Amino acid sequence: MDPFKVIIVEDVKLELKGTEQIFRSDIPEAEIVGTAQNESEFWKLMRVQVPDLVLLDLGLGGSTTVGVDICRQIRTRYTAVKILIFTGEILNERLWVEVLNAGADGIILKTGNLLQRDDVELVMHGRHLVFNEPLLEKIISRFKKVINSESEKFDAMIQYDIDEYDERFLRHLALGYTKDMIANLRQMPFGTKSLEKRQVDLINRLFPSNERVGVNATRLVTRALQLHIIDLNHLVPDED
Repeated sequence: MDPFKVIIVEDVKLELKGTEQIFRSDIPEAEIVGTAQNESEFWKLMRVQVPDLVLLDLGLGGSTTVGVDICRQIRTRYTAVKILIFTGEILNERLWVEVLNAGADGIILKTGNLLQRDDVELVMHGRHLVFNEPLLEKIISRFKKVINSESEKFDAMIQYDIDEYDERFLRHLALGYTKDMIANLRQMPFGTKSLEKRQVDLINRLFPSNERVGVNATRLVTRALQLHIIDLNHLVPDED
């Protein structure tokens, strides 16, 4: 790895010392040209010398939005600067997405094996989306859940012979639409009476024969959710 200059942004003095020690011990190619504990100190440093890498903590002064805003401004004003997030926000997944959208090259959580030479080297070599193991484990876990959910939905659609109109009908019932409202959707070419017949047909397909009596729209929707035909996390109405 070629020599490079880095600014460390960290508001906890003890953690700052630990991070500086990691660079001195494991990444001797890095020249720490400055450290900042808040936004104003950081921009003063940037006016003096623009580094190759900014190691940026997100939770500055108790605010997570400051770190995201700094990241966004760096990416806009200094496009060549690498930005590696080093954060203790280990549960705030929404914040990770925000800072990636703001242009961060990677996120290292302050847990597990912390900041590694390999992670810094990847960023300096132009790799985007560099994550350490704790974050990767969370990403893989989410990925598995999404794939399993999609597989269960696909299997259910085949097993119960569900077409796009069945799915649209069930999804809008789950959203509280009446049959008259569903019939008026641009992508639903059926009248109210046809939808009533479709509901009966769906009940016959989704329920065993001994459980079909007295099934209403609410129970039908609940059954569709249980079978993964519709997804509670993706109940979005079609455009009218």
